[in-house]
Amino acid sequence: METISEAYYLKNFDVPGEKVAYGDLTLNFLVDEKMENYMAIHNWITDLGYSETTGDFKDLVTADDGTLDMSKQFSDGSLSILNSNYRTSAIIKFKDLFPYSLTSLEFDTSVTDIQYFTAQASFKYTIYTIVGADGRTRL
Repeated sequence: METISEAYYLKNFDVPGEKVAYGDLTLNFLVDEKMENYMAIHNWITDLGYSETTGDFKDLVTADDGTLDMSKQFSDGSLSILNSNYRTSAIIKFKDLFPYSLTSLEFDTSVTDIQYFTAQASFKYTIYTIVGADGRTRL
């Protein structure tokens, strides 16, 4: 949260401000064999920022009925937190996600063992809520 400096006699004091600022959501993930998860994020970023044609962005923000829907460039997402028994202990729900960064893949033909591709994607979002396994938002 941002703070505001209020002037008092002999000293300024910081008090809670009006705006909450969240850090980015950064995910490390294994790239699947057909690269579908990697390409989904890659294509999303490309359509948002550098489309090959103007139609790519238009396709991204056009609703099924043909109207313009700018909210289609965002997506909501959930991240499940698991306990030691692989049961969900909490779910973090993100609103209005969009990717802004995706790492490149490192190709190395000199490696003789099986090496799996990993990538990192970073997302911006407007807000998140944490929901407990019992549905409570205040844990």
